[in-house]
Amino acid sequence: MTLLNLTPDELLTTTRSVRRRLDLDRPVDLDVVEECLRIAQQAPSASNRQTWHWLVVTDPDLRAGIAERYRRSWEAYKVAQSTTTPAPGQVWSEERQATQARVSASAQYLADNLHRVPVHVIPCLEGDEATYPASMRAGYWGSLLPAAWSFMLALRARGLGAAWTTLHLVHAGEVAELLGIPPGITQGALLPVAYTLGTDFRPAPREPLASSLHLNGW
Repeated sequence: MTLLNLTPDELLTTTRSVRRRLDLDRPVDLDVVEECLRIAQQAPSASNRQTWHWLVVTDPDLRAGIAERYRRSWEAYKVAQSTTTPAPGQVWSEERQATQARVSASAQYLADNLHRVPVHVIPCLEGDEATYPASMRAGYWGSLLPAAWSFMLALRARGLGAAWTTLHLVHAGEVAELLGIPPGITQGALLPVAYTLGTDFRPAPREPLASSLHLNGW
């Protein structure tokens, strides 16, 4: 597998949640997915327990089942919470409004086409998140989220992309039954994986650092 010629800074700043630029027709070799997951396993985890699990789904019927639950969640989310208008008290620039409109259209595209994405990866953790006290939940999720992000970085370096999604978790029980996930395993996200249409991704617009930077106190 040939790696893209990206510097570390370019890799970190151009790894996007890819939706409309996923190649829905190009097969993905599972050897590549496994190579990226081996890289993800180098991420830190609480007490080095490495309690992550990676559910890789390629079966078309199972992908369709996941997509159906995801689509239901997306339709409900659209009604309950707009992604194209600021929260109360926020003011968005015209550029930010345009960006949010693109994000919303991109999310709709993924909901409409998720079943066509050739590989679905569901990162999971041992244990039931609801049983952990609030003081331990950062460590609990900190045992999975860095690894999942490392997986996305490794995909990007190889010309593939993924979208960080969690909407299917509204129906996590149904998805667990569909995929045979045993009790005591918590799903953390859904990463639809495919080759990308082109590799020329750029840094995304972000608010100025000064708006969120706090030095020596809030």
